[in-house]
Amino acid sequence: MALPDELIDDFGRRVRYVRISVTDRCDFRCVYCMSEEMTFLPRAQVLTLEELALVARAFIELGVEKVRLTGGEPLVRRDIDRLVEDIGSLPGLRDFAMTTNGAGLGKYAHRLRRAGLERLNISLDSLDPDRFRRLTRTGDLAKVIEGIHAAREAGFERIKLNAVILKGRNDDEVIDLVDFARREGLDISFIEEMPLGDVSDHSRDETYCSSDDVQALIETRHELIPTTETTLGPSRYFRMPDSDTRVGFISPHSHNFCATCNRVRVTVEGRLLLCLGNEHSVDLRAVLRRHPGDIEILKERIVAAMALKPERHHFTTDGDVQVVRFMNMTGG
Repeated sequence: MALPDELIDDFGRRVRYVRISVTDRCDFRCVYCMSEEMTFLPRAQVLTLEELALVARAFIELGVEKVRLTGGEPLVRRDIDRLVEDIGSLPGLRDFAMTTNGAGLGKYAHRLRRAGLERLNISLDSLDPDRFRRLTRTGDLAKVIEGIHAAREAGFERIKLNAVILKGRNDDEVIDLVDFARREGLDISFIEEMPLGDVSDHSRDETYCSSDDVQALIETRHELIPTTETTLGPSRYFRMPDSDTRVGFISPHSHNFCATCNRVRVTVEGRLLLCLGNEHSVDLRAVLRRHPGDIEILKERIVAAMALKPERHHFTTDGDVQVVRFMNMTGG
């Protein structure tokens, strides 16, 4: 059958962006992402590097313009730079990015840039070493700062910080984080916590901090001017008159972005998730292993899956868990 040049869902939204998780493992245990004690997938259930590269190629041949590699923490995946090189060489790819906790960039930044990776999102929720350790349970802030500097030296086109703001935990650092981004020549996005996985560290209804609250805090120090800029993701971007730093807000609760959703996700075990906040999915691993190397059958399954993409998610802010999988399974 003739396959379309674009992926269009039943609500007329064109899918232009795929996030591919390369591992469920991570060297951090962030309190909003994982339990302190985690059980990870056996190797046989995880897509191989060759399978991951074929998935990326299939999406690009179906008109997807942006690929983001996520985790867990993608830099703990062995030979990640080889996968980056395989995907980065694919014709038709316009935007190639990775989300990382930054701790491995001291080792990998230059290798990733040479392999074709263009942009980085680096998670950074606190500039206080003790608080950073509490929020990540295992993280070393100094290694992340070192990784940020290594990424800048490697020449990435844009580097963006991602900060999940929790009321009573790190909301007092919002302005400090903006000022750090300004000094370092970085962008920064503030993210509302998503109700994924049953975390035991805190009650989500007590720690929920809306993007409007974060924006109001920033505006006590810096003027924010709304823009129409986009990186194909869900961030709403603002500029400041005296800085090149962009400030973004990702607001799954307070400013639902479902009407313009152009994204799908592939988990490390090969589930094509049509929506982060729902369980609508298709098993691509079964296709990959039943028909190894057959990209046409893979593309047919992806096209058929568009009919499953729901109109919207239904996150609440009352602390209920809407989806049982943890963030490390999908990378956000």
